[in-house]
Amino acid sequence: MAASVQVQIEEPFAASVSPGRLKTAAEVTLEAEGHSTGELTLVITDDEALRALNWAHLGIDAPTDVLSFGGESPGFVSPPSVDTYLGDVVIAYPQAKKQSSAAGHPLEAELTLLVVHGVLHLLGYDHVRSEDKAVMWKRQGEILSRLGLTHVQPA
Repeated sequence: MAASVQVQIEEPFAASVSPGRLKTAAEVTLEAEGHSTGELTLVITDDEALRALNWAHLGIDAPTDVLSFGGESPGFVSPPSVDTYLGDVVIAYPQAKKQSSAAGHPLEAELTLLVVHGVLHLLGYDHVRSEDKAVMWKRQGEILSRLGLTHVQPA
């Protein structure tokens, strides 16, 4: 059974986002990390939703670009038909749009970066310590290269 990636895009952003590209980014990341099975969900929403999640789960009252919630997080229940529910990656479309403009690359590239970044978090990567950040950024860059985005780097 191959990995299953569900994409949910809130209505205000549906016309501006390619679900296929996001799904491919998640699948390539999973494949690169040796995860051929499991399920995850990608959600594209607004800044307020990310702000509320950031406050509820991290105690930070500010919007952010992407949050990842592992399948073992409190309040998440794995569907019975899925052996491994990896979790959810939630992305704020308006924040991604601002960041893409500031970085000078297309919005689709920024969304792809955020998907890769979020999936890597689900798989255990982190960037709190500088040595962990170096490892995560290197891996992110390798996966973005596989996706043809060698010029996209996180802030």
